[in-house]
Amino acid sequence: MIEKDDIKSFFNFSKDQQKGILFLFLIIIGLQVGYYFIDFNPVHKPSPKEQNWLSLQSTIDNLKLQKHEASYKMYPFNPNFITDFKGYKLGMKVEEIDRLLAFRKQGKFANSPEEFQKVTGISDSLLNAIAPFFKFPDWVNKKNQGNYQNSYAKSNWKEFPKKEALKVLDINQATKEDLMKVYGIGDAISDRILAQKDTYGGFVSMEQMNEIWGLSPEVISNLNKYFKINSLPQIKKININNASIKELGQFPYFKYPISKNIVTYRSMNGDLKIEDLANIKAFPVDKVKIIVLYLEF
Repeated sequence: MIEKDDIKSFFNFSKDQQKGILFLFLIIIGLQVGYYFIDFNPVHKPSPKEQNWLSLQSTIDNLKLQKHEASYKMYPFNPNFITDFKGYKLGMKVEEIDRLLAFRKQGKFANSPEEFQKVTGISDSLLNAIAPFFKFPDWVNKKNQGNYQNSYAKSNWKEFPKKEALKVLDINQATKEDLMKVYGIGDAISDRILAQKDTYGGFVSMEQMNEIWGLSPEVISNLNKYFKINSLPQIKKININNASIKELGQFPYFKYPISKNIVTYRSMNGDLKIEDLANIKAFPVDKVKIIVLYLEF
């Protein structure tokens, strides 16, 4: 059993031992301080290639800080058909675009840069920047050449001849200029309508306007006022009972799964009739009245 005096003997140090213990504590404290304040990471000497990149870093940082605005290349356009997006890209304010749209809803057209500025209220600097790209109809240009501009300004914005806008045309005979006379149809949408017509080989129903991307219900309603299907176009019809999957897949209303289902159903049940189309899996029955006009049975 350990006596009390034996325990005390463990803590009795000579002067030399006391100095050694104190020196040990000082070493420990010094190492701790050195650990926090001395960087022990190895010194990395950059290679010549790295030094070259580092020298360019400031230039790269400056380039990143610069604001690069996307360039917007302009082509000649009729300013009467400016959309919200195009007006924004041209630098027009929201209220200026709204004034133009309200003016057009009255069935009126601005037929000179000055009239366009008077309607929209755009600044002189913006007018000077975009006016060189204005493209008006030929009949407007001819009248402007005969000093028509001054007399036009006094007539309080004479309306575009209504006989041209009210003439009902066959949609399959319509030109790009004919389509652009309809309020809401500009350069891009008119091209889209004509491209869709070429894809189908011709329109067979005005309901097909609902399938063209970008046409709002209001624009479709305007199209129906001025265009119709006078007679079915000469279409190269698809013989649904003889066409292969690949041939059926080239028809805009059929994709590969539907084409495959048609051939499968045909091989199991014989030649198809119009009433059989509703039994084909995934067949777009909501458009069957249009689709059958492109098919041959």
